[in-house]
Amino acid sequence: MPALTRVLGAATAAYSATIIAAPKVLAKPCGLTTPAGEVTRDVRTLIGGIGARDAAIGLAMMFAPPGRPLHVALAARVASDTADALVFGTGLPDRSARKKVAVFAAAWAALCAASALLP
Repeated sequence: MPALTRVLGAATAAYSATIIAAPKVLAKPCGLTTPAGEVTRDVRTLIGGIGARDAAIGLAMMFAPPGRPLHVALAARVASDTADALVFGTGLPDRSARKKVAVFAAAWAALCAASALLP
């Protein structure tokens, strides 16, 4: 488990830092930008919170000691992505964005869960 889990943690942390710095990276595929393509203050705040949560989980996946601490970090990642798939998949205003974002979040959750089964 540790090798792939740690790589997925690094990817999660990097993406999270990206969406904190540039919220449009997440807002655009979610259909949460203005008609002019901008990100409102409210959406920026929401994405910043998601990014901070995911950065913390990604860093935990990278640095938690093997065993229970790493399993807990991985479970937090899978739970967060599953929740994102459900919430965004049912709540985004753009119907096509709902499916796209839900599938991506569910796939990331599945990949992270599968990493627990690999050496």
